[in-house]
Amino acid sequence: MPLLTFLPPLGAVLIWSGNMTINQLTVGSIAPSSIAFLRWLLALAVLTPFLAPAAWKHRATIRREWPKLAVLGLLGMGLWQGLAYVAAETTSATNMGILAAMVPLLTVLLSALILREAPSLGGTLGGVLALIGVAVLLGHGDPLSLLELSVARGDVLMVVAATCYALYGVMLKRWPLELPPWILLYAQVIFAVLFLLPPWLMGPMTPVDGSNIGLILYAGIPASIITTFLWMRAIRQIGASQASIFINLMPVFSALIAMAWLGEQVAFYHLTGGALVLAGVIMAQTLTRPLGARPARATRLDRGPR
Repeated sequence: MPLLTFLPPLGAVLIWSGNMTINQLTVGSIAPSSIAFLRWLLALAVLTPFLAPAAWKHRATIRREWPKLAVLGLLGMGLWQGLAYVAAETTSATNMGILAAMVPLLTVLLSALILREAPSLGGTLGGVLALIGVAVLLGHGDPLSLLELSVARGDVLMVVAATCYALYGVMLKRWPLELPPWILLYAQVIFAVLFLLPPWLMGPMTPVDGSNIGLILYAGIPASIITTFLWMRAIRQIGASQASIFINLMPVFSALIAMAWLGEQVAFYHLTGGALVLAGVIMAQTLTRPLGARPARATRLDRGPR
């Protein structure tokens, strides 16, 4: 497979990882409710001239499917990013990158619950391993400290945010909407803006100035529009399963960017917890044989000669 086919998913994950640092830079510069709303408002303004005419042609489908589109916009854009901005106030970009890498694993687990997909051997074992890694990370190297409820609020919010995004992917699979990809995205952005409008109005409404305009531009265009284009292209070229493996690089990219721009230090518990989480995710994605299923070769031998 040509190396150029790996550039879209690699670029998308790199931009997402950079957005973890952007989340940290927003602290003190712009309120979470403000950047969460303004980034998608900016994305909507950029997309509208190109997509509004095509969306109008699909208005019957959008009108029929609006409850599903609203749920997808809330989960994938409103809660996923909105909670991440709040989480940035009390956790590090490195932690956020590691916890965001749980999305593929959480997707496997939620698929088993919601889509009734049989849990795989890798999903079960990988889930346990990743859970241990998260405990090490949240406990700052001491998982037993979780019993004392001494977990940073931001880490908990990031776990909730990752769960929301995993649920977004599962529901997107459960609801095969008859809309072109860009129109599907555009409709979700509209609902995300509507959901994020009330928190923005309730404030605090941070004024846009030289200290935060760059953060809004990055979050609204590269981290919202460009990554969507790259990710859709990656799925079309190499498939959803192979593309999702690149998310495993997010903790590495997030840590490197945070070290360069924020001066964050990577501790041993970051390496240990991150390695366990990544090992669990990779295990869930590679050992896909359902629990209880027997290998194909053994099944053929059991049947005997014909």
